[in-house]
Amino acid sequence: MSPDVPLLNDYKQDFFLKRFPQTVLGGPRLRLGFYAPPYLYVNQIILFLMPWVLGGIGTLLYQLGILKDYYTASLSGGLMLFTAFVIQFTSLYAQNKSATVQRMLTTDILAEEDEHEFTSCAGAETVKFLIPGKKYIANIVFHSVLAGLVCALGTWYLLPNRITLLYGSIGGTAPLFVFGWITLCIGEYSLIVNTATETATFQPQDTYEITPLMRPIYIFFFVSVDLAHRLLVMFIISAGTAIISYYIPSTIGVLLFMTGFGLLLSLNLSDMSFVFKHSMMKHRVGNKSEALPSGSEKLFMWKECVLYIIVLVLALLETSLLHQFAGFSQISKSSSQDIVGYILMMLLIIVWILKEIQSIYIFGIFRNPFYPKDVQTVTVFLEKQTKLLKIGVVRRILLTLVSPFAMIAFLSLDSSLQELHSFSVFIGFTRAFRMVWQNTENALLETAIVSAVHLLISSSDLWWNRSLNTGIRLLLVGVMRDRLIQFISKLQFAATVLVTSWTEKKQRRKTTTILCILNIIFSPFVMVIIFISTLLSSPLLPLFTLPVFLVGFPRPIQVWPGAVGTTACVCADTVYYYQMVPSLTAALQTAMASGSLGLLLPGSHYLGRFQDRLIWIMILERGYTYCCINIKGLELQETSCHTAEAQRVDEVFDSAFEQEEYTKVCSLNEHFGNVLTPCTVLPVRLYSDARIVLSGIIDSHENLKEFKGDLVKVLVWILIQYCAKRPTLQEDIHKSESKRETPLVILPASNTSPRPKSPEDTDSLDSKTFDDWSDDNIFDDEPTIKKGKEGKKQLKDFPGTNLPIPGSVDSQRVGDHSTGTVPENSLYKAVMLGYPAVDKGKQEDKAYVPLMDFSCSYSHLLSLPEEWRSNCMPKAIMKELSSLFPEDWYQFVLRQLECFYSEEKASTLLEEIAKDKVLKDFYVHTVMTCYFGLIGIDNVTPSPGHILRVFNGVLPWSGALDWLTEKPELLQLTLKAFRYTLKLMVDKASLGSIEDFKELASCLHEYESDWYIGLISDEKWKESILQEKPCLFALGYDPNMGVYTGRVLTLQELLIQVGKLNAEAVRGQWANLSWELLYATNDDEERYSIQAHPLLLRNLTVQAADPPLGYPIYSSKPLCIRLY
Repeated sequence: MSPDVPLLNDYKQDFFLKRFPQTVLGGPRLRLGFYAPPYLYVNQIILFLMPWVLGGIGTLLYQLGILKDYYTASLSGGLMLFTAFVIQFTSLYAQNKSATVQRMLTTDILAEEDEHEFTSCAGAETVKFLIPGKKYIANIVFHSVLAGLVCALGTWYLLPNRITLLYGSIGGTAPLFVFGWITLCIGEYSLIVNTATETATFQPQDTYEITPLMRPIYIFFFVSVDLAHRLLVMFIISAGTAIISYYIPSTIGVLLFMTGFGLLLSLNLSDMSFVFKHSMMKHRVGNKSEALPSGSEKLFMWKECVLYIIVLVLALLETSLLHQFAGFSQISKSSSQDIVGYILMMLLIIVWILKEIQSIYIFGIFRNPFYPKDVQTVTVFLEKQTKLLKIGVVRRILLTLVSPFAMIAFLSLDSSLQELHSFSVFIGFTRAFRMVWQNTENALLETAIVSAVHLLISSSDLWWNRSLNTGIRLLLVGVMRDRLIQFISKLQFAATVLVTSWTEKKQRRKTTTILCILNIIFSPFVMVIIFISTLLSSPLLPLFTLPVFLVGFPRPIQVWPGAVGTTACVCADTVYYYQMVPSLTAALQTAMASGSLGLLLPGSHYLGRFQDRLIWIMILERGYTYCCINIKGLELQETSCHTAEAQRVDEVFDSAFEQEEYTKVCSLNEHFGNVLTPCTVLPVRLYSDARIVLSGIIDSHENLKEFKGDLVKVLVWILIQYCAKRPTLQEDIHKSESKRETPLVILPASNTSPRPKSPEDTDSLDSKTFDDWSDDNIFDDEPTIKKGKEGKKQLKDFPGTNLPIPGSVDSQRVGDHSTGTVPENSLYKAVMLGYPAVDKGKQEDKAYVPLMDFSCSYSHLLSLPEEWRSNCMPKAIMKELSSLFPEDWYQFVLRQLECFYSEEKASTLLEEIAKDKVLKDFYVHTVMTCYFGLIGIDNVTPSPGHILRVFNGVLPWSGALDWLTEKPELLQLTLKAFRYTLKLMVDKASLGSIEDFKELASCLHEYESDWYIGLISDEKWKESILQEKPCLFALGYDPNMGVYTGRVLTLQELLIQVGKLNAEAVRGQWANLSWELLYATNDDEERYSIQAHPLLLRNLTVQAADPPLGYPIYSSKPLCIRLY
């Protein structure tokens, strides 16, 4: 990336410089894209300062003692109301005048869209430009009244004497007075003059003129809250205390209430309500209701409900008993609470140590000597991780069962709960009892700190012990803990941005030196910005990801509104993430429960890496024994920026996990300054993606010659397997075996026994049968037809009958009869030369009668469908191709079939079927026609390009092309055979030749059961991945390298490397992304702020944001993970 990549392109710079000041000032357009007379700017400044002038009149009268404060506010509000009406009616008068604003013609399409020509200072065109006016009369009245009210409250709030009494100094009064009135002017201008056109919105979308109300309402809200905060706080405290005292008069009742609801509200109530609702619906509707997903069934088994009930009962019992015990003796209560405090401190140390030894680094700095060094293979890693998993079970028990009950004991023994004398006690302890279950690890830390401070500072004169109860102490420690973690993360993020802007050459810009010097000189102000951002829990916003820091807008941790997982930029690669998420979720459950991923806090982010896949994991919610997460998948098509950051991710993980045996026991983290800290590896069942170059294989002349012979064999195998696995085959076999005990005997063709007519025969015409073929060769040109009147009559009776092409032989329909006989009234198809063409749609219902009988009564069960037996090739070509048919392989495949119920008779029957010449001729005809359609009319050795085209479904032109395309099912089987043959050629070239038919059949069976061989763009490719087919293969071509490639996906359990990201770095970059898109309209795909940054992982972070800010290709629904 070039360091000179613009922050904003030229057009956006001009646009931003015009629009952003207008947004900040509430509407004044002090920069235009065309020349405007000076009075236009003077008029805007006068209108902008008008509220200050009107409020200043009232303020002056108040300061001189002429008016009291409420009269001053009323005067200023009345003047503002009158001025607002004058401004609005002036605009209305200008709109009704006949003069129009003329648009200037321009050839610059990027010029300002609203260029105007002005004639005078107070002309109609000037007024229209300055004051566009309101759409509705009601808004004129409403906005004017609101303007007067805001001005009145603002004047009252900004009276100098009140501000001086509030802050106690004139030095604080002057800045607040000036900036306060500037804020009021911004709000009033937006309300009554002209609303700022927000940079990322269109003005016509605001149908009801809501946008002008936003700034005044913010001002009105803050002023009102500041004036009424004392009354409001006193009311809440008084009312809350009264309600609690009325409904829960006893202390034991309050304790049980807080303990019980603390646990219940910490459970996964959303999923529990879903299961309850589903069970109720199932009970009402019965079996018609849909079944509950298997995942939810596992999560909410009855054992889990029993566990929660037992824990709840024990917690309530412990609370009540210890509270009663604490009321007996002050000495026993104090000493008992101190003992529990020591126990909590010991538990904290043990749990913390057990957590730290689960991950690769201790405190993110020192390498864990207990972590397995060899993490290259799954089996070796799992063997070495067994001890750590056992330690994780111990930690899980301590954290899930022991620690909560120990903390409940500590809280129940507190003296503050003996008498609920204040609302603060209820607030503090309600939060404490909730945190015990909601986030046990953080609650354990807070309780241990409060207990340690109490033991170290025993003096009752200190403010900490005198004025604060234990609940409020825990609340303050919790707030300080949260803000301290945020402050450290923000400070690390700011330092990384500042340092890398100079050390990373690709990040160094012309302004970098100046920015670094300014950050050093004004470092106290930078620290203040970081502190304010931490205090407000707002993201630290680096402007354009440069070392220019601002306090971001306070926003939820989720950052973008909307349901989780409903938006993603779905593409062909999304399916790989769909397949791996269930297995990844199971692996995350083990890692989170054991503590391998560190503290699980809402808003934490993790990054997983495997081959070309990047998995972004975000914790949405944390409760008692569960954690809710969202998993996103990033794009697989790596751009230059994506590749640069992915390489750094690989370097970070490799330095952590690929350690040699002789490495130092406690080596340091080489990438400590990176926002990514490696945690652990997860065994996940997913597809490994291997790209191989087929040079020397697909272009080998010997391989291509063998390819032709193998293709015929694979076609034979595919078609026989298809016929043997037809849905109706087993039923037909069962019927045949139940009718007769011995093999059927062929009856003479002159048998006159009648047969029942099938539905297909109803449209057939009664006629005499034709003679059999005059020769045993089934590929003769024409069958012999009886001479005389009988034959002529037959020709007259079915002029529209669908007849086969000369030389074709078709067997009987299986459904007609299974006795192997040819009834006298069967209608044979023949070629009627000289008759007009017949519409195909009318031919399909015609009866079909074979010209020859099978020698085995069971042959019809393995016969090809009748529509596949029609001929489309000249006799000479078919005779030539028939010599290529592998008869020995054909008989071997038939003898290997397992499709008969009676195993004793199977070998005998299959032997008879294999000797059936008619059946063989059917297969010869169909197989060789398909072969001719794949190879082409020249029947030469195929080229690599030919193989690639046919593999992709593009068949060469031949006489069999139309014949194949008219039979979609046969076409798919033919392409399948071609692709199997290609895979067979690759395997033979890489693994060695095939020795015998048995090995070839075994190889083809493996392709059928364990492989999908086809196109990546096919839906079946996606279906195979979701069905977890063990292997997939696709053929491709790399035009850049000029080589043929193969892509092999193999399903296996592999290791995914996972690391924890700096949450504040992610929030800060997302805040900048939101600012750029919403306020600077900076959507340039090559802008500076999305370029690769190896330490901040800027490009990957932008991708992982929720659309429309980011573009992940996969985003899961909220996934619940159990932590026990």
